[in-house]
Amino acid sequence: MSTQGDDLRISILSSGSTGNVCYVESPNERLLIDAGLSGKKIEHLMGTIDRSLTDVNALLVTHEHTDHRKAVGILARRYPQIGVYANRGTWDAMASRIGKVSLDQKHLFAPDTVQTFGDIDVESFSVSHDAAEPQFYAVHYHGKTFVILTDTGYVSEHVEGVIKDADAYLLECNHDVEMLRMGDYSWPLKQRILSDKGHLSNEEGADTLMDVLGNRTKKIYLGHRSLHNNMKSLCHLTVASMMANKDFGVGEDFKLLDTDPEAATPLEAI
Repeated sequence: MSTQGDDLRISILSSGSTGNVCYVESPNERLLIDAGLSGKKIEHLMGTIDRSLTDVNALLVTHEHTDHRKAVGILARRYPQIGVYANRGTWDAMASRIGKVSLDQKHLFAPDTVQTFGDIDVESFSVSHDAAEPQFYAVHYHGKTFVILTDTGYVSEHVEGVIKDADAYLLECNHDVEMLRMGDYSWPLKQRILSDKGHLSNEEGADTLMDVLGNRTKKIYLGHRSLHNNMKSLCHLTVASMMANKDFGVGEDFKLLDTDPEAATPLEAI
């Protein structure tokens, strides 16, 4: 199996509070990061970018919440060539929810380590979220880096150091704070989302981006948008305005791109 060109290519198949799946490919490797939709929906979204799950080699899981692991067991049983990778805390937390997974498909991926998948190196890093042992990933290929960071209440200096100056980011902009405060969620749920173990707001996402992006950064995908406490236009405007006000070259030095829970972004090189 090989792909056209010699690039690291990505498609955000789905990103939002209802489900998350990311596809990454190099000339010789194809990976999924998370499987937070039904197996049928993931198969459909892969088809929209002219790719098939029959060629996927590995599925990396960030944590056990349903919108990130819903189809993990289904895909493992349907596609036995896919190895499933997660840390021990995540495996323990999701074991009773995903059904049987063959032992030869189960692999440990400890936090703050690097594993190699063909010609791709993937670096894991721990985050602050109300899950058993949440971690996200920086994907490295031939001097290019793609970082996925959603589902965290804050970004530590350590994490900022790990993800600094990547070529592309999928970064959480989960909620507009005023929409969340004025919305219908219970007060305990609002407190959970706003906490250090919750989710980044639009403003917090923008602040993080301004701390970590560098001269290499060309693409920023705004991700994990809340279905009830955010809007695509508001999220984009908030981040773009904050960054432009600090003299970041939005639309010139880098592209600010939206994601969707129902439609994949184009499969593109970073």
